[in-house]
Amino acid sequence: MSEIVAWAVQVFASVQSWLFMSVVEPVLFRLDGAGVMEQAYDGTEFFLLGLLQIAVLYVILRPLESWKPAERWADRRDVGVDIFYTFLHRLGLFSLALFFMLDPLIDDFTAQLRLHGIANFNLDDVWPGVTSIPLVAFCLYLVVLDFVNYWVHRGQHSFRWWWALHSLHHSQRQMSLWADDRNHLLDDLLRDAILALIAVAIGVQPGQFVLLLIATRSIETLQHANLRLSFGRWGEPLVVSPRFHRRHHAIGDGHEGVHRGCNFAVLFPIWDVLFGTSNFEEGYPATGIRDQLDSEAGQGRDYGRGFWGQQWLGLRRMIGR
Repeated sequence: MSEIVAWAVQVFASVQSWLFMSVVEPVLFRLDGAGVMEQAYDGTEFFLLGLLQIAVLYVILRPLESWKPAERWADRRDVGVDIFYTFLHRLGLFSLALFFMLDPLIDDFTAQLRLHGIANFNLDDVWPGVTSIPLVAFCLYLVVLDFVNYWVHRGQHSFRWWWALHSLHHSQRQMSLWADDRNHLLDDLLRDAILALIAVAIGVQPGQFVLLLIATRSIETLQHANLRLSFGRWGEPLVVSPRFHRRHHAIGDGHEGVHRGCNFAVLFPIWDVLFGTSNFEEGYPATGIRDQLDSEAGQGRDYGRGFWGQQWLGLRRMIGR
């Protein structure tokens, strides 16, 4: 088994090197971008990992959606634009770029702190010999960033202008494995900037950040899949399942009530339990937003069917139009 893993790693490294030297490096030289070669090499790795992630998740989840769907659709046209969103986001165009932009700024800031006798902070140095173990550090970073993600998600539902953008994500009436990345670009920019800033501030390295993104987004893809699946009595409180997250997207639950919704956790439902926003109710309700439904006055609100229409309508909603 170890030989197979070593072979796979070697093949991946060879493909990454070929892609970087054949495509990325010549482009950077033409654009006078020699100063970002190291970041671009890491970006090439993220690009390839994104492609691999999409392929693996599709091969696993698409048959499961056909076998045990939460609901069946006669027409899948509304899913098509979500595929475009998935490739746009999973190939690292936003998150990694923000991380590399913020990394030198944080370095300059911490250098100024050191000049004044204030040491820089690294979360994996909290308990030397324990938190410095790579796997422990990875899990620690995952928990901290998921806690931040929970509160960012609460903010997306709590502030009117932010919900105007985030509501695009909730407007999908046909939840599928492609739905996770159906987001307004400005919404993603704000969320990813906050997460990247926190990640750099607590000492996450670029390689770790890539793995954290892949782990988080793989689980998010499963959560959004059109699957009649829960993790059972013991698993549901531990990791967000498709059933648990579907309740967050449900009409009447996902953006209503005292907390402007429920089940905001991205990975670990413990945050919803601790802060009173959990809903473990059984069932697989219809998804969407209440104002999409037909009313006595006529058709419900239009959130757009194409990429550019959805982005434009999101901006109009944000300014109250």
